[in-house]
Amino acid sequence: MGLVRAIRDIRTIKGLLTGAETEARGTGDDVPGPEHLLLSAAALPDGSAARALAAVGVDAAALRTAVAAVHADALAGVGLEAGTAAAAPALEAPATGPMRTSPQAQQVFQRAVALAKRSSPAGLRGVHVVAAVAELEHGTAVRALRRLGVEPDRLLAAARAGDGLPG
Repeated sequence: MGLVRAIRDIRTIKGLLTGAETEARGTGDDVPGPEHLLLSAAALPDGSAARALAAVGVDAAALRTAVAAVHADALAGVGLEAGTAAAAPALEAPATGPMRTSPQAQQVFQRAVALAKRSSPAGLRGVHVVAAVAELEHGTAVRALRRLGVEPDRLLAAARAGDGLPG
């Protein structure tokens, strides 16, 4: 049984990280952050992240739009306009070498893995990423959730409610 779970976890990790990289590249970001992990988790086949987000009235499309709006607000705050040529090189460059993530994304991933080890049933699922992101106090993911009217503690409660997460 342990081998089956390990293989499933490897597939989940691959899907999560590949999806996060795709999300980041789609927005012109050099490396995935927690918001990209959250979007990727929502698309995982286990459906647990999508269910937790749905429980607070959010779907991946709304979250993606909110992330884009938060990015646009940040650029406007420093006098730049979203969609300018400055973002183009990141979109044009092909993915090469090992995947890199932001330090905050690494923190989220490590926390998700720790939650997975303590969960019942054991094994990494998208909801672990949701819970790890919901524990953050700052960053694009938190601002995007708040833009959608979702406080992180409410999302954390939704994640814990239906998918065997530790309290």
